[in-house]
Amino acid sequence: MVGDLVIESTALTKAYGPHVALDSLDIEIHQGATGLLGPNGAGKSTFLKTILGLIQVTSGDGKVLGHDIRTQGDQIRQKIGYMPEYDALNPGMDAIHQVRYSGELMGMNPSIALQRAHQSLEYVGLGEQRYRQVSTFSTGMKQATKLACALIHDPALIIADEPSNGLDAFTRNFMLNTLNTTVKNGGRSVLMASHLMDDVERVCDNIVLLHKGKLAAQGKIEDLKAIDREVEIHVWGSATKMEETLSDRGLRVRREGRVMRIGHSGDETYDLILQTAADVGSQVRRMHDYEASLEDLFLVIMERLGHDVKSSEDLLGGA
Repeated sequence: MVGDLVIESTALTKAYGPHVALDSLDIEIHQGATGLLGPNGAGKSTFLKTILGLIQVTSGDGKVLGHDIRTQGDQIRQKIGYMPEYDALNPGMDAIHQVRYSGELMGMNPSIALQRAHQSLEYVGLGEQRYRQVSTFSTGMKQATKLACALIHDPALIIADEPSNGLDAFTRNFMLNTLNTTVKNGGRSVLMASHLMDDVERVCDNIVLLHKGKLAAQGKIEDLKAIDREVEIHVWGSATKMEETLSDRGLRVRREGRVMRIGHSGDETYDLILQTAADVGSQVRRMHDYEASLEDLFLVIMERLGHDVKSSEDLLGGA
């Protein structure tokens, strides 16, 4: 539905001299939660700066919340809450005044900003810590403070850059739950950039994957997963011969030891697997449809783009 588009672009291109950072992007991001993925140098930062109206596009068009990115950057930024990856807090400020200040920077009346700061800090779990200096906060508390700063003016869209990076399991869980609540109960949208596939999958229903400035994939995670259905088998005996023969017979195989995941190409896939096992003398001790994760989907897409990687950390770590 066109009416629920939060971000849209047509042939969006940004070049720095001969270097093309964004290459003719046609993107549609709908209301809800969307993960922004891509290796280092994929164009994620340039894309964010472009849709915020902070840098001018070379060619193409785009809209954010109905506003033109070329001419209405101020209006766009007023409706967006940004939670940066980098440390953007004043260590000498109390949390309440840090968040209040963020509201005033957005043009809020000081008394209203203070009231909203109390509410925002309560929402992110820091109500009892609001008068402590930011310098005394743990990493998780600083991340929560940044989220409170992003929420103070009740934005329609929150851009969260690595929101759970560096957090322990408990704090990470709280952060992800808060983002989920913000989308599902708060009626806001989230664009979440992260190298942690599990976190993206917990919060987001959709992804946009960039690669070398181009759009590699976009859409609902569950729909993209369905494109690459796999059958998982546990093999005993002649596993290497089994893998080679399956590949020779036109099946895509991913193997880790005795476990193989074979691309599902129709109902005949199961018969072909069993026949191959009989031909090479292998035993198939388990066979079932494999429930793919976002990590699996990412690896399949990157493999098709020519990357030989074992995990998303190989590409996204430190992004």
